[in-house]
Amino acid sequence: MSVLNEELTQFLKSHGASLVGFADLNEIDAEARDDFPYGISIAVALKPQIIAGIKDGPNQSYYEEYKRANQMLDNLGQMTAQFLKDRGYKARAGPATFEEDKGTLAAKLPHKTVATRAGLGWIGKCALLITRKYGSAVRLTTVLTDAPLETGKSINESLCARCTRCIDACPAKAHTGENWQAGMPRETLYDAFKCHDKTHELSLKSFGEAVAICGLCIVACPWTQDYLKRVLNWHLIGLFPFYSF
Repeated sequence: MSVLNEELTQFLKSHGASLVGFADLNEIDAEARDDFPYGISIAVALKPQIIAGIKDGPNQSYYEEYKRANQMLDNLGQMTAQFLKDRGYKARAGPATFEEDKGTLAAKLPHKTVATRAGLGWIGKCALLITRKYGSAVRLTTVLTDAPLETGKSINESLCARCTRCIDACPAKAHTGENWQAGMPRETLYDAFKCHDKTHELSLKSFGEAVAICGLCIVACPWTQDYLKRVLNWHLIGLFPFYSF
């Protein structure tokens, strides 16, 4: 890892980032990446006991955690951009949550696309990023830059194999069951409109706001379950203070 990569990773983790990755974006359409050649993918893990508390759909605690993580990511993104600008590079931070095109419900450059190219994880059958350490219990943001970063090895195929737990848990029945491969159309994986409509319905019923969060596929994922068991069990036997992961 280059000195710049190491400095930036240490800087971000010291300010609360859970995972940091560096992506070569040159194969992505230049307009989508605003002509920047590299992307920095930043992940913040969601608090395990909040995710473990998702039973029947989105709840107020999960919504507050979602907003907390987004605010932290927005701050980390701005700090990263300034870190690079102070060293003479161009950089642009985007928000953790984009205003999606209402006609497509798609972002120009999804954070999870940059994350897979940075090697942080793969796209699950739930259409979310899945990481080895936290499962899908993460929120993401991206910083675009021209800084000469050493990039990670892109992950281009799913590791979900025959697992269908997220599909079985989905109240919208939005997913096709196909395993993801880089470059495949989103519609081959899931119906974003079914997911959007059901999450709005459930969140409005649960806590009075129509937002695109649910959490059922996140908590159902075996990789997420590994994270919850590891962290919560370690906390229970006093191996380290809560949230120091």
